[in-house]
Amino acid sequence: ESLSLLCGFPGKGYRPAESRYPGEQTNTSSSGNAFYMANMIAPVYPMFQRKADGSMDYDSTNGRPIYDYGNGQTGRTRNWMSMSNPMGDLLYNTEEYLMDIFSGKWYAELSPIEGLKLTASYGYNVDNTRYHSMGNSKYGQSASYGGSAYQNHDHISGFNQQYLATYRKSFGNHNFDVLAGYESYDYRSENSYATGQNLYKDGDFTVNNTIDQKRGGGSRSEYSTRGIIGRLNYDYAEKYYLSASYRRDASSRFHPDNRWGNFWSASAAWVINKEHFLEDIEWIDILKLKASYGQQGNDRIGNNYAYLDQYSVTGADGVFSDGKLVYKGNKDLTWEKSDAFNAGVDFTLFGSKLSGTIEYFSRKTSDMLYSKPVANSNGYSSIPVNIGSMTNSGMEIELTYTPIETKNLKWSLFGNATFSKNKINELDPELNGEWISGSTIYTEGESMYRSYIVKYAGVDAATGNPLYWTKTTPASDATEEEKAAFVPEWYATSNYDEAYANGRQATDDLLPTVYGGFGTSLDFYGFDFSIQMAYQLGGKIFDYSYQALMHNGDGSSAGQNWHVDMAKAWTPENTNTDVPRLNRSDKYTNKLTDRWLTSSNYLSVNNITLGYTLPKNWLRSLNIQALRLYVAADNVALFSTRKGMDPRQGFRGTSGDTYSALRTISGGIKLTF
Repeated sequence: ESLSLLCGFPGKGYRPAESRYPGEQTNTSSSGNAFYMANMIAPVYPMFQRKADGSMDYDSTNGRPIYDYGNGQTGRTRNWMSMSNPMGDLLYNTEEYLMDIFSGKWYAELSPIEGLKLTASYGYNVDNTRYHSMGNSKYGQSASYGGSAYQNHDHISGFNQQYLATYRKSFGNHNFDVLAGYESYDYRSENSYATGQNLYKDGDFTVNNTIDQKRGGGSRSEYSTRGIIGRLNYDYAEKYYLSASYRRDASSRFHPDNRWGNFWSASAAWVINKEHFLEDIEWIDILKLKASYGQQGNDRIGNNYAYLDQYSVTGADGVFSDGKLVYKGNKDLTWEKSDAFNAGVDFTLFGSKLSGTIEYFSRKTSDMLYSKPVANSNGYSSIPVNIGSMTNSGMEIELTYTPIETKNLKWSLFGNATFSKNKINELDPELNGEWISGSTIYTEGESMYRSYIVKYAGVDAATGNPLYWTKTTPASDATEEEKAAFVPEWYATSNYDEAYANGRQATDDLLPTVYGGFGTSLDFYGFDFSIQMAYQLGGKIFDYSYQALMHNGDGSSAGQNWHVDMAKAWTPENTNTDVPRLNRSDKYTNKLTDRWLTSSNYLSVNNITLGYTLPKNWLRSLNIQALRLYVAADNVALFSTRKGMDPRQGFRGTSGDTYSALRTISGGIKLTF
């Protein structure tokens, strides 16, 4: 027997990057969000400032066009989003990220005896990012104070170590695989920033280019984990499989007394087609039953020192003031646990024509990490706690069918579906089984994806006012017995405040019944074609953009765009409608109700690819093994209940304030030598 040593450096190394990604483009309802402004601003407002003859107006100092900010500074004024023009900001302001990214890995493997392998691996990652921002001194929100400059520097590093010992041994048909190990992870982040106002020179983002309101600061944060790992795999004749594992993990986010958590898992599988009683069934190629149960820990509470009380440092002229409590810690905080159970079957049938997986899953999360709101009179507004439990369960189905497969033609169909349900098992005992937070309701035994809102009752045909469902309440002087015996009656009212106080109701579960994807691929005499699609059925979602576009034109929304459905608004001649009258004095017109709940069904065409692979005998003389030409389109189309609505943004609500996936068309040549 010989001793062997293997070393490697599989890391990615150093990579510089530069981005002018404008951060405001992902901020909902931000005046710097070009996508939001394009959707929401009324089309009567111009993008550019123009002269009296209608021609473009240009800045005499740099020759660039002058954009209309709607604040009178560049000619016109507007009520909605005054001092805003994202296109002008993108041109005249500076926003950039300069990144130096390093990712390095090293490993060594030692095999001192047969079947035993010792592995040591190290990973080191560094993200050194500088962010520069300059608001110009001439136009927009920063013009009133002569422009602004901001510099930010983030240095983030992570170091991972892992030491594993694996031993494999077989005794006849009995095969064993044992693993033991230790791993650690150390994270460190540092931040420093400086900002100032009143630029000496436009275009220079450095803070020394400013003379007013100079200030800066810095911070650092550290986080570490440690883990002990054990695992045993066993199989008999590759027919029966058993596996068990154990982890003991520690997180620096918890108090030393509660830092360690224990997690285990076990699984089993049975390859039934290898049994003698199925040997004569030719249409079964593979049939495998499987089941697993395992635990996993989560320490993501949003603060790296969650067990400690944290204070801000204040003072001046060498004198420290009393620190202000900014985060209330909890030394009893510990790991959130998830218990997952899976059971299913894998199969391949009819000479590999049909294959797939059918699997049931149940994932129960307990001791959930949560920032619990408390009365401000305590001196803090929330405290991190472990509380409550929740279960996600359902069924996953994945199928692939190949109806035709010959030498020159292969046609395949594929699809998958996930049926999922959510249930709240336990809330804080102080809540008595139910918690209403704003427009969301959490009830033990129900889904967490429910809303608690006023229900829309349509439009009063006589007046055009919106109507809402509410219910009668006991008289204020009723006795406790009378209140207990009181049976409320539902009726429609035009008073939203009354309906909100007495008539709010829980919606049904907003989650979709099923979601997944499907597609097909075709190979024919060197040509290949494929299409992949995704879908979702059975759920509902709040369309917040539609709600915003159906406003009544009052002072805060004057100048904001309207949806085309406003043409259906009630008038004395159009009384049979569910859109209220357009009257700026009607303050309840687009209040939050189930009127904005919309079907979240969708069908998306994610990818279409067409290619051609040249015959190999054409390429032999060129010493080329394969040559393929292709063209592909990604994010081709989305079909949803309402044009412009993207239900893929979330299960509760969607808005048009952020970019949807971009449609791209690409082509290329793939050579193999």
